[in-house]
Amino acid sequence: MSRLFIFGLGYTAKVIASHLESLGWEVVSTGSDGTLSFDDEGSVRLALADADHVLSSVPPGKESRGEPLDPVLDRYGEALKGKALSYLSSTGVYGDAGGAWVDESSPTGTGRRTARSEADAAWLALGARVYRLPGIYGPGRSMLERVQAGKAHRIDLPGQVFSRVHVEDIAAGVIAGLQAPAGAYNLADNLPCPQNHVVEEACRLLGVTPPPLQTLDEAGLSPMARGFYAENRRVANGKARRVLQWQPRYPDYAAGLRALRATMSPTMESSAPDTATGVQR
Repeated sequence: MSRLFIFGLGYTAKVIASHLESLGWEVVSTGSDGTLSFDDEGSVRLALADADHVLSSVPPGKESRGEPLDPVLDRYGEALKGKALSYLSSTGVYGDAGGAWVDESSPTGTGRRTARSEADAAWLALGARVYRLPGIYGPGRSMLERVQAGKAHRIDLPGQVFSRVHVEDIAAGVIAGLQAPAGAYNLADNLPCPQNHVVEEACRLLGVTPPPLQTLDEAGLSPMARGFYAENRRVANGKARRVLQWQPRYPDYAAGLRALRATMSPTMESSAPDTATGVQR
């Protein structure tokens, strides 16, 4: 039986774990929904010793709070030597490309996520497979739910594009990479596009009016959400398709949203507000 140790059993890691368990793997994990406490060093080190593969989805620490660059490497780095390693990173390491394409050979560390870039580099230096992920969506966490909650915005920023990926496609890519060469891999769908297109498609599927176009200031976004619009890039997935023999099951946002809508209950669908008026249907 193959054994996987996961640091940080979050939204994406849960899907990965579920698929591997269905294939007969034993999965041990930390996190609020995990099987071990991150701080239980004795138990964690014993489990790591038995693990064939280690996956970390733990984000880097916050420099302003004096937290470690990478909590996993800071505490358990020595115990990871000789293990097959995977790390869930972010395409934010590429920074702003002015809407141009970026791939795994593009410069990193120039954007707003310097801590993430440094953690990404540290895992690469250990010989990990580093998966750089754009905006993640899937069941319970998609533009459909944002539209239903009245939290979707259409921002008037011509030329702004983003990449995204369905959580099931991340799981497929990570599993395909378990025996792949170490290095960085972008897992993104095939169609970078403006966020407004995604909002409009979600509204169409739910039968509601799209929200009006707004400036960033008019939308009243949080600093974190505004930061989402501070960078503009298209993420290429050619290396993952070539090396991992990976193909996204949901090659664009429309395919992903259609599949998610098909799983929604009638009650969920009928609760969607008319975004033009905010009135529940």
